[in-house]
Amino acid sequence: MRLAVLDVGSNTVHLLMVDAHSGAHPKPMSSDKDQLRLAENLDKNGALTRGGVNALIETVHKARDAARAAGCDDLMAFATSALRDARNSAEVLEKVRSETGVELEALPGEDEARFTFLAVRRWCGWSAGRLLVLDIGGGSLELAVGRDEMPEVAESLPLGAGRLTREWFTADPPPRAEIEALREKVQADLAPVAGRLRVAGEPDRAVGTSKTFRSLARLSGAAPSSAGPRTPRTLTAVGLRQLTAFISRMSSNDLAELEGVSSSRAHQLVAGAIVAQAAMDALGVSELDICPWALREGVILRRFDMLDGAQPAEHPSTLTTSADRSAHDAGDGSGPLTKHRARWSG
Repeated sequence: MRLAVLDVGSNTVHLLMVDAHSGAHPKPMSSDKDQLRLAENLDKNGALTRGGVNALIETVHKARDAARAAGCDDLMAFATSALRDARNSAEVLEKVRSETGVELEALPGEDEARFTFLAVRRWCGWSAGRLLVLDIGGGSLELAVGRDEMPEVAESLPLGAGRLTREWFTADPPPRAEIEALREKVQADLAPVAGRLRVAGEPDRAVGTSKTFRSLARLSGAAPSSAGPRTPRTLTAVGLRQLTAFISRMSSNDLAELEGVSSSRAHQLVAGAIVAQAAMDALGVSELDICPWALREGVILRRFDMLDGAQPAEHPSTLTTSADRSAHDAGDGSGPLTKHRARWSG
């Protein structure tokens, strides 16, 4: 089966097409990105601007046509924090549906954490024991912990690297006072969430996933992407602390010159490092393994699980997403992982 997944993030719209079937390793066929930066296209009231909506529709059109041309059997499309939090989110989602025929879903933050956790579990395997998973996106931070394929605790906080950069920094590089103020804010927001995760049990392995963690690990000495996805990579708390002190004095233009840092995300790397350091400190993590699989792979894996007949369990908070639970309760087979068959029309 050939499957297309469209991930509408705060910075990037990413179309991933894979060949896979239930029980098999998803084999990437193609991967295309568009830098829409939707989070920077919000007006003063928090609504996505007309220009942002039009750019999104154009990008979804292009993704739909690419998936159709590639012979994909299914197209699943979801949006994360930028569109989820927009004041006109429902209106934008309906406009995308009517103009493109694609059912774009605003994925709840906790479900982001659950799908990402599932991807990390499948990548690391059962031998990893109890997993703690951290994912820093452009608009939000996802955290999850558990021993099974779905986490026992899944949390999402509005502590994305892009969001914090826009809201807290006024200069490039940011003044020391702004860095310290942001650090205090992130620590305060993380404290109660970290407490809930720690109560769930001490993890056997802590894992970071997302472009932010990959960039931080690379700058700390981890292997480059050219070494392949199966090359072990780690980020230590000591290395991160030293790195944060170094990059916080650099402009985004200078950061973009460093290997492993993309020019489109260089401006938000300092905020991302602050969040990463605060999360590791709050959770007592001295080292993170870096996993190449994340949200998109989790969505794909869950899709094949459902096609294979997996049913929501009696304890929905640990074994299903909120969307799966709604579909199960309704009994109509709806929900973001069951109703996304693309309508190749228009």
